[in-house]
Amino acid sequence: MKNIALILASGIGKRAGFDTPKQFLQLSGKTICEWSIEAFEKNGNIDEIILVVHPDYKDFLENLVKNKYKKITRIVTGGKERIDSSRNGVFAIEEKEANVFIHDSVRPFVTQKIIDDCAKAMEIYSAVDVALDVTDTIFVCKDGIMQEIPPRKFLKKSQTPQCFKLSLIKKAHEKALEEKNIQFTDDCGLILQYKLADIYIVDGDEKNIKITYKSDIEQAQRSVKGK
Repeated sequence: MKNIALILASGIGKRAGFDTPKQFLQLSGKTICEWSIEAFEKNGNIDEIILVVHPDYKDFLENLVKNKYKKITRIVTGGKERIDSSRNGVFAIEEKEANVFIHDSVRPFVTQKIIDDCAKAMEIYSAVDVALDVTDTIFVCKDGIMQEIPPRKFLKKSQTPQCFKLSLIKKAHEKALEEKNIQFTDDCGLILQYKLADIYIVDGDEKNIKITYKSDIEQAQRSVKGK
């Protein structure tokens, strides 16, 4: 069964405050997106890479990756929200069944161990998430007032990739299409919403940061210098 990396690069980075989408910012001579692509390109478990990009940047991305990567098979246009872009990428996969590794392009330092551990877990499970233990106190807040503090031992911080059997994640997105105004921050949320499968947790890595704000760019630059 194929292992297909679906790399989401369709955000426009409003929160980061840059004129250019953050995945296309330069980090030590190459774009953040390229760092993510290369992690999956060099991993022996990954057979194919599909990129999802905002329509305004499709030509740019095509030129950026042209003749650089053997595993990229197609570039798909993303949608308005993350869930739309993920769905477009998932529905672009033609295989009847596959293992799909959905990864944020702005997590450029995903480790080979994380990808390997996900691939191994997908031999047993139908849904896999990557997560870290929570070390800070996390509380529920409403209207500026603390409501409750969930026990830390039950909390995790989700990273990517999130991995699924193709038939499972397609089913989740098909269900979501039947509903209006459904909002989820990631694909595991869909699996939980519809109670489609148990989601196994693979250990994440503190280095696997998501670049969201300008301060994250500075942290990424320090990480590159430390390599």
